[in-house]
Amino acid sequence: MDIKSNFMANGFVKNNINQFSVIYRFVDFLLIQFFLVLCAITYSVVLNNDYFVLSLIGSTFFFLAAESLRLYRSWRSGFASRLALYTLISWFVACFCVSMFIFFSKSGEDLSRIVIGSWFVLSSLALVGWRMVFRAILFNLRKNGKNTKTVAILGVTSAGTNLAEQIFEHPETGFRLVGFFDDRQNARLPATYLEFLKGSVEEGVQRAKNGEFDAVYIALPLAAQKRIAEILRLLGDTTVDVHVVPDFFMFNLINSSLSHVGEMQTLSVYESPLSGPAYALKRIEDVIGSLLILSLIAIPMMIIAILIKLDSKGPILFKQKRYGIDGREIKVYKFRSMKVMDNGAVVKQAIKDDPRITKLGAFLRRSSLDELPQFVNVLQGKMSIVGPRPHAVAHNEEYRKLVDFYMLRHKVKPGITGWAQINGWRGETDTLDKMEKRIEFDLEYIRRWSIFFDIKIIFLTVFKGFVGKNVY
Repeated sequence: MDIKSNFMANGFVKNNINQFSVIYRFVDFLLIQFFLVLCAITYSVVLNNDYFVLSLIGSTFFFLAAESLRLYRSWRSGFASRLALYTLISWFVACFCVSMFIFFSKSGEDLSRIVIGSWFVLSSLALVGWRMVFRAILFNLRKNGKNTKTVAILGVTSAGTNLAEQIFEHPETGFRLVGFFDDRQNARLPATYLEFLKGSVEEGVQRAKNGEFDAVYIALPLAAQKRIAEILRLLGDTTVDVHVVPDFFMFNLINSSLSHVGEMQTLSVYESPLSGPAYALKRIEDVIGSLLILSLIAIPMMIIAILIKLDSKGPILFKQKRYGIDGREIKVYKFRSMKVMDNGAVVKQAIKDDPRITKLGAFLRRSSLDELPQFVNVLQGKMSIVGPRPHAVAHNEEYRKLVDFYMLRHKVKPGITGWAQINGWRGETDTLDKMEKRIEFDLEYIRRWSIFFDIKIIFLTVFKGFVGKNVY
């Protein structure tokens, strides 16, 4: 079998290996067993074979879920919030499987519910807690020069310099930059990084062959495909870890990740981060959140509806056509705040002292109370509580031609509040740069999405997300 066939059969791109994965698995197993025993002793329950069967079921399905979520990969440069989330999801799967076993085996009468419940809760806290503690210890060691990796960057490009800045700003990751290697003359390179230039790319490759680096990051532009391929071939004669850094164009895209078709691996660059367990979590968040909020705002919404009918002629709700997930058209509910209901090919944005806005409508728009009916859209599954704000169809068609990557904001459901709005980019977009800034924050939200990020945005919305200087 030739090299090309071997790469295709075995997978050229592998997950980042965690040198502590054995320790993680061992400690996880011990904690799951320990807390079951501890809960039984605490409540004076005698452990029998049924409990040990449950502990094995819990451990087995935790490990299976953890493997599917790549929980045991290296988290040297990963997010703590995502590490905690994946741990909780894995344990939730284990708890669900244990509960199903108890139900179908009809062994519930022989087991203590308080012991099982306490085991579920305490184990979840322990599995997350010890990871955070161990992570903090490792980060502290790396800050002090222990457990570090020497790094070389091939290419003084925007991607390469951005990577260097991240290495300098995050010493806890344990990466130590040896220097840059680039074939261009000094006059063509950024002056700020000339002091880190250690030679040509060929010299960098040779030093890698000499074992001077633990990792090499290739930060050349995608246009230099042949050059990258040649460097990869040369580095194939070393044991150094090799990474290809996406250039600025690729970095600006959303949710770049590995995928595959059969045995051929691919790099997805335009794909929603919400799939599988993530989609389910997001939907649970939306359903529970919208039900809770609707129960609290039902009476205020009724009062607003009555005031709208008293204030001006027309329907209570305005159903505006907007783009939802994947660019599919949806109808978004709002309390009517204008005397007209533009919903066609041309929609004029509201401006200051807009004569179309009713007296009550002006207050509803400034306070964002006109958007309360959208929690019904969330319950329907057409929107989310947090996500990019939906624009009128006419505005979508206008700005998709003017703003790069505009339609990528529709890779997730539109939201009632969003990261752009929290950062002040809401209301009238009378200039192109305002819309570009809004899209920038929308795409950043999609790239960074997590349940914890959603909670942060909801929390900030309460304090500064309902009003804005450009809201009319």
